[in-house]
Amino acid sequence: MTDPLGQSQVLPYLSGLSQKGYKITLISCEKPERLIHKEAIQAICSKYHINWQPLVYTRKPPILSTMKDVRRMKKLAMSLHKKIAFDIVHCRSYIAALVGVYLKQKTGVPFIFDMRGFWANERVDGGLWRLSNPVYRRVFNYFKNKEKVFLEESAAIVSLTYTAKEEIEHWPVSSSPVTVIPCCVDTELFNPEHLNREQLEALKRKADLPANTLVLGYVGSLGTWYLLSEMLGFFKVWLKQHPASVFFFVTAEPKEMVMDEAESLGISTDKIKVISAGRHEVPYYISMMDLGIFFIKNAYSKKASSPVKQGEMMAMGVPVFCNAGVGDSDYIIQKYRSGELVYTFNAAAYSDAIRRMKEEMNHPEQIRAGAMDYFDLGAGVEAYAALYDSLKR
Repeated sequence: MTDPLGQSQVLPYLSGLSQKGYKITLISCEKPERLIHKEAIQAICSKYHINWQPLVYTRKPPILSTMKDVRRMKKLAMSLHKKIAFDIVHCRSYIAALVGVYLKQKTGVPFIFDMRGFWANERVDGGLWRLSNPVYRRVFNYFKNKEKVFLEESAAIVSLTYTAKEEIEHWPVSSSPVTVIPCCVDTELFNPEHLNREQLEALKRKADLPANTLVLGYVGSLGTWYLLSEMLGFFKVWLKQHPASVFFFVTAEPKEMVMDEAESLGISTDKIKVISAGRHEVPYYISMMDLGIFFIKNAYSKKASSPVKQGEMMAMGVPVFCNAGVGDSDYIIQKYRSGELVYTFNAAAYSDAIRRMKEEMNHPEQIRAGAMDYFDLGAGVEAYAALYDSLKR
């Protein structure tokens, strides 16, 4: 919960569900270096009466540390169940699902498999588990077998994308119906009308973006999935058509990571800005962008991906360039005219996308309306509430 993703993609849903009267106990593993944010997360949980039970995440040795954390979560979950008697166990992704299945098999509590993505395939596609290594091949096979168990044992399944839902429904495994709930956005927080003018001016000074420039922006982590070199290659083409431009990265990654790659591609570093931001600062920085971009490694597992940054940028009325073939992004771009798709990573394709953006780009108000229709957090909370209600015993 102390990670940015926990703050954007877990706590807002749980806070909304708590306000609807659900009593929530939350078990999470937290990285030691992120515990400096523990008080802030505890304050949110206390405000919404969420019983947060954090454990310290174990990083080493690989695999064995995860097994240790799973055992600790099972023990804690069983202990809490004896005191609280849970009606539903809702598990986010595969590691947590190991605990959910255990609790379901031991106690009969209905288990929601909120799979988020094709996690085992993601580890392989991202190069984190190399199947040439017999240890990782065994771990991959273990989780693919467990995936079948999760699908068969679950009382409900949540997928981030319709593309993934269609894929799952072709798998030779019996499963519960799949509900699609994308990575939703707090459209009250990500709302151009709700920005504090004084804070906006202060953050503009901090960002130090050159005056009278077009700003191409990126938000979030880099590495593994996000194609920094290709995005900078796009910007190089963009610069030829729009010399008075800057590429603005809002990321916690080291500044040198971006600057070094830009230099290697012959892009002047005075055309690059890199800044880190807290969650409540991100809408302000997005408001400084004229256009957004994200390129994601196109792989089988990405059928199940719902990029958080797409909804956040749309909610701020910012059109985006993204590559085709990632989750439902193609459909969203085309339905809401909220940006342009890049079909191959080369200069000709980039130029074509830039040309099409000029001709077809929707107005910011219409792009935000698309986010309200597709990514609104309130709708996501309602979808989870409906799922919970369907499982009441």
